Amino acid sequence: MSMSMASKPAPPATAGARTAPHGVGLAQFVLGLGGLFIGTGEFAAMGLLPDFARSVNVSIPEAGHLISAYALGVVVGSPLVAVVTARMERRRLLVLLALTVLAGNVLTALAPSFGGLALARFLAGLPHGAYYGTASIVAASMVPHERRASAIGRVMLGLAVANVIGVPVTTWLGQTFGWHAAFAAIGLGGALLAVLLPLTVPAVPAHADASPLGELSAFRSLSVWMTLLTAAIGFAGMFAIYSYITPTLTQVTGEPATRVPLFLGLLGLGMVAGNLVGGRLTDRAQTATILGVQAWNVVFFVAFALAATSAIGTAAVLFLIGMGFAAVPALQARLMDVAPGAQSLAAAMNHSAFNLSNAIGAWAGGIGIAAGWGFASTGYVAAAFAALGLAVFALTIFLDRRRHAA
Repeated sequence: MSMSMASKPAPPATAGARTAPHGVGLAQFVLGLGGLFIGTGEFAAMGLLPDFARSVNVSIPEAGHLISAYALGVVVGSPLVAVVTARMERRRLLVLLALTVLAGNVLTALAPSFGGLALARFLAGLPHGAYYGTASIVAASMVPHERRASAIGRVMLGLAVANVIGVPVTTWLGQTFGWHAAFAAIGLGGALLAVLLPLTVPAVPAHADASPLGELSAFRSLSVWMTLLTAAIGFAGMFAIYSYITPTLTQVTGEPATRVPLFLGLLGLGMVAGNLVGGRLTDRAQTATILGVQAWNVVFFVAFALAATSAIGTAAVLFLIGMGFAAVPALQARLMDVAPGAQSLAAAMNHSAFNLSNAIGAWAGGIGIAAGWGFASTGYVAAAFAALGLAVFALTIFLDRRRHAA
């Protein structure tokens, strides 16, 4: 069910096989490494939340506002950076974003108070969406158009690997040397990235017609809004489960807290596998991949609720839920297609949508638990969101085809 050639937008002017200084593979690795550092900075805060709370003498729910501060930074930073830097050369922009990662996380490590922490977490969130969006554009520029989704998937691989390697390592650092050390290490990752990017990634000029107003034109596209809505709603389900996975495993599955990281590692491995598979599938059939993954999520979110009392069943289902990450490179590629004159903004806004889905999922899952449905009910809540995301995207494709046929 892929889009017909007549309905597929022309490749952007920046697409094509640009030559990386030391090969495409190394350039993609460094771009993905940036995704690893940024993803680790986002998710590590969740694991170290009790340490934050004790350090600045607030309750854990109050410390949760620090996660919200980061998410707000992503939502604000994604469109703001894309518009302000519309004419900036892309590699230079990536270096600037890496330096912001350095600043945001070092300031987090040095913050003396709750207010300072909140400000630092907001700053750390500013480069998040803009980095993934810009890195996706740069990665796509180094390969032929028909292989760009796989290239985007390798950038997003860093975000998936953060859950397998980055978060466990920084959690250990935080528990052993204090949470300040964990965020100082992430800041050093930003410094390393700022050094490696100019050495490995080719210069990619902004689109010849790029301008702040041109980037803002993405907001006039119904297809852009509908695709963002698909991401925000469709992925809320995954976060409904992820937000309450620890109490589900300990209180429903009956696993000791010491085994929770093993289950989370399986989820992360599923994300890695899904990311790689999703890029390849998107190169062959973008629309079918997005629809298929949403349907996949409906099935395995329900399976999570049914298997929650079984350790083996839950472990298997969590890996398969992680595979649903396959839709991330597909949605990223679609946004670059439907906003050819505003790729930076559209690609960055994808991550604003995912952060919104994080908030929606955690809220909705909490409502079900508070209503007495139990922790396993997050699986049914998640399935409802995935089904709604599937319906939204199906409507998007229908409207696109009717508009092209007119």
